[in-house]
Formats: sequence, C-alpha cells, structure tokens
Amino acid sequence: MRVLIVEDEPMMARAIQTGLRHEAMAADVAADGREALDRLAVNDYDVVVLDRDLPVIHGDEVCRRIAAEHPRCRVLMLTASGTLSEKVTGLSLGADDYLVKPFDFPELVARLRALGRRLAPALPPILQYADITVDPHRRHAYRAGRYLDLTRKEFAVLLLLVQADGGVVSAEQLLEKAWDEHTDPFTNAVRITISTLRRKLGQPGVLHTSIGVGYFLRAPQ
Repeated sequence: MRVLIVEDEPMMARAIQTGLRHEAMAADVAADGREALDRLAVNDYDVVVLDRDLPVIHGDEVCRRIAAEHPRCRVLMLTASGTLSEKVTGLSLGADDYLVKPFDFPELVARLRALGRRLAPALPPILQYADITVDPHRRHAYRAGRYLDLTRKEFAVLLLLVQADGGVVSAEQLLEKAWDEHTDPFTNAVRITISTLRRKLGQPGVLHTSIGVGYFLRAPQ
C-alpha cells in the first residue's frame, strides 16, 4: 500500500511516516495542501492521511479535489475536533474515514488497512498461493509451514506477488507500491530484493522472472 501523509507539523508527519514504513507501507509526506495536490498529480496513492487544518490550501478543499479528481484514492481525515458536526462535515466533503487527534498509532494502521481493502475485490485475511501463506496483519509469511524471516521490503514484494495470484507484476509496479517517491527509478533495489526473496523462499523454485516484463509466482510442478 502507498500512503500520502499530509501534515504541516513535521515531527508528527515523520513519526507517522516512520511507523507506516515499519508496517511495510510506502509513505510520502506533504507539508501543505498545494504540495499534496502536486504529489497526487504524479503519484498513484492508495490512501491519503489528510490533516484538516492545512496551510496554503485548506484540507477541506484538498479533500474535495481528491474526491473529484482521484476517485480511487481513499481519504482518512485527521483533525483536532471530534464533534459530531465536524465529523459529518468531513465525511460530506468526500473523506472515507475520520480520526481525531491525539490517536493511537495501531488504530491508524488498522483504519488504513481497512481503507486499502476497499480498493480491490475482498481478499481473505490470510492469503495463500501454492504452499506460500501470507498474513498481512501480523506480517508473517510461511513456505510449506516454514516461517520466512523477511525484511519489510521482501514482505511487501511477496504480498504483492501473492495478491497477483500468478499474474506478472512489473518492476515499476513493485517500485510504485513497495517503495516511496524518493527511490531512484533506475535503482536495482527491486532486482536485489527479488534475488534475496527467491533465496529465502528456497526450493523448489516458485518465484520466476519474465524477462523484460516482470516477476510472478508459479506453483512447482
């Protein structure tokens, strides 16, 4: 999942970003409404964590623009006000969820994952492909019952491949969903991560390369 955090308080923005990266989510930060809209114009975000009281362009207007121009993107609005009227207003602007500051980080993660599930056909809580089992919420992965000790990026890549259910996932798609915007598009990070993931998955081989196209899982014959 790729998340844009729109928050003008730098320490909070960085704390959320660091926490989401530990949860194997790609997370970028925008400090005001204009910067948020600029990033949305060039990046494909799954969810926007949107502070309501933003400089330059108010969060309410940003929310309206997202709803009108990026209908697939979900919005989790953050605000210091938890009154019923404020919540109703925020949701009427196009927000998909509403969280009052201060909040518990595990609740933020749970709400983001719930919003992410709305983007695609419903998936079971535990994902399975061949003898690979992935638990997205606990960030556990197994091959034939053997626990896989994966880095955050390896886990994020494996999750995307399992969700593809044997379909090819391009390097560009992996960069888009598992890394953030500061990643060099010409980096070999994807190739290296695929290589270490393939080694950890072990034999018989299940992770394959379609040269010039991408990567896919195939059950051993």
